[in-house]
Amino acid sequence: MPKDPSLEVLSAEPFNAQPPLRRLVDSPVTPLELFFVRTHAPIPRITETDFRLEVAGMVARPLRLRLADLKANFPELEVTATLQCAGNRRDELIRVRPVPGETPWGASAISTAVWRGMSLAALLQGAGLLDGAAHVAFLGLDVIEKEGERFGFGGSIPVWKAMLGDVLLAWEMNGEPLPPEHGYPLRVVVPGWIGARSVKWLSQIRVQSQPSDNYYQQRTYKTFPPHVDKTTVDWSQGLMLGEMSLTSVICDPGDGAEVEAGPVRVRGYALAGGQREIERVEVSADHGAHWTVATLTDAPVGAWRLWEAELELTSGAHEIVCRAWDSAAITQPEDPAHLWNFKGYMNNAWHRVRLWATGNDAEAAEAPAAEVPGGEPGASGAA
Repeated sequence: MPKDPSLEVLSAEPFNAQPPLRRLVDSPVTPLELFFVRTHAPIPRITETDFRLEVAGMVARPLRLRLADLKANFPELEVTATLQCAGNRRDELIRVRPVPGETPWGASAISTAVWRGMSLAALLQGAGLLDGAAHVAFLGLDVIEKEGERFGFGGSIPVWKAMLGDVLLAWEMNGEPLPPEHGYPLRVVVPGWIGARSVKWLSQIRVQSQPSDNYYQQRTYKTFPPHVDKTTVDWSQGLMLGEMSLTSVICDPGDGAEVEAGPVRVRGYALAGGQREIERVEVSADHGAHWTVATLTDAPVGAWRLWEAELELTSGAHEIVCRAWDSAAITQPEDPAHLWNFKGYMNNAWHRVRLWATGNDAEAAEAPAAEVPGGEPGASGAA
């Protein structure tokens, strides 16, 4: 299925693109043609005939399986899950300080799909984990060139996460075979964790005592204190990224929009990390002095919720902010300046949009009060 022409292409090769922010609130599940794309190399072209999945490392029974073997020997499982790039909302950190050499993702490097495949836990149980097994490493079939070496994209998750039962080896997305840009013929889907752990074009699963030694686990998807930059970084001291941070975003109206003064509908998304869920979203038009509790629309879709709220805006300039609370009573930090890091990862500060409301409040104030039968002019009929 071709991608929607409205996607913003941030790079053509490797292909990286994000949907218009407003389109994310049209439906709880993101259509395939609008699902964001994050790649690090040209998209590999693989046939199901040639595909094999290797399971090796600290397992009692190493395996080498065709896709047909997976489908025939393990129960199918369906999971609705949201994937989010760790660099989602990086553009807000770039406005704090430059983040050189990184893709300037906005707030729509995030999408939700219905994934069908099989449980990773079931496959690992079939292979048999040996004592000391602590991490499950994945390797993709894409070919990346870095620092004079060629390798596939990889990463790992702890065994405890792999065995929860919600991590999927997926071959289908929204009722269709995985498109090539989303990992055909097989990919990992790790709900609640950064998208980098949901390795595409999966070719190898390796059980081991330590995290993956892949470049993207050891040298990329880490976060550092704000005083560190690429000239001073000691990669061994970074924090490996795993669970996603709680976040919420205003999708409509968009930043810089012009609206009519009066009641204004504000819509957006919220996402909780790990195994947590969204409990509340709040919206403010006065820099957080007062908050309006948003309505969570639709049923929960994993940790992903859409929401809407109505704010009364006078004519003039306004800044609208939102924040979410999750099931652990965690909320978002206020200022992205306190989250800045030289890789531009994990920005989950209050999201802000600037609006201009049009209307003549002065004329409305000077207009004669309406006559209310049985009461004083302008009086309300409700107590």
